[in-house]
Amino acid sequence: MRQPAVRLVCLGRVPYAELLGLQDRWLRRLQAEPGIEAPSGTEAGALLLCEPAGPVYTAGLRGGLTPEETARLRALGAEVRVTGRGGLATFHGPGQLLCHPVLDLRRLGLRLRMHVASLEACAVRLCELQGLQDARARPPPYTGVWLDDRKICAIGVRCGRHITSHGLALNCSTDLTWFEHIVPCGLVGTGVTSLSKELQRHVTVEEVMPPFLVAFKEIYKCTLISEDSPN
Repeated sequence: MRQPAVRLVCLGRVPYAELLGLQDRWLRRLQAEPGIEAPSGTEAGALLLCEPAGPVYTAGLRGGLTPEETARLRALGAEVRVTGRGGLATFHGPGQLLCHPVLDLRRLGLRLRMHVASLEACAVRLCELQGLQDARARPPPYTGVWLDDRKICAIGVRCGRHITSHGLALNCSTDLTWFEHIVPCGLVGTGVTSLSKELQRHVTVEEVMPPFLVAFKEIYKCTLISEDSPN
């Protein structure tokens, strides 16, 4: 039986709004397709990857930023956006890998909780491949991937009619001082970290992309085809 295919779209370093725009186009595309179980080998959606070109604070469906906080963050030179993902406030910026899988979960045989657990497993596997063997997911209310009490990867997703959007943000060489201006994901008393900080060397988004894709294919049991590949 052929594995379901996921179209790989690597945007490079782009404004966050460009990622959201492409995500919306893929959402409309999948929502317009028949909502039936797909035969093996059918495309299940797209994996959108990028590195944010500038600093952006985002709030999720549960809020996380007051009007006063929004004004203060914008005064720092950051963009502030309200998104449709789950969770509270977090930060996106240069040196961070953003992964937004826009997927019809039925075509992958997944439920939403399995999808979130799979995203966490991808980040854990990437950390392990980089030599960080202690990376792990934690039970609620903690989401994402952690090294002790330091969060290295945030996860927030949206799912409607079995179709997912948003995803994960993994700190590679992110300027972590941006996180000092918020309570990331609403979790008091926890810290943030990055691959560069943990490994004591500069780790780029470009460096971690190949091992991340290996992990994604293994965990989601799919094949990846580049956007300019034939169907």
